[in-house]
Amino acid sequence: MAVGPSSLSTEQLNAFILARLAISGVDINLLPTEPDPATGAPTQTQVLASLRSFLLASPAAVNGWRPPGSAAESQQLAPPLEYPSITEAWTGKAGGR
Repeated sequence: MAVGPSSLSTEQLNAFILARLAISGVDINLLPTEPDPATGAPTQTQVLASLRSFLLASPAAVNGWRPPGSAAESQQLAPPLEYPSITEAWTGKAGGR
């Protein structure tokens, strides 16, 4: 049974957001707790409020998306090259040969 974000309390949404951020390696505790006009960095409270409003708005399309099965492997097999012409010259594949 799927639970939509609109059925969760603010505390539950915060726990969900913090858990997803932790899984992704993001620690909002590094953000300031008070506004800092010098840097303009958002506060922890502002970040949570923004992410809560995003979750309550329209994440169904984003949440339902899954990458194709072989996409993770294919991305690693052919990484983008910073200087493809040099690599092509080294590998003998220059000029479409």
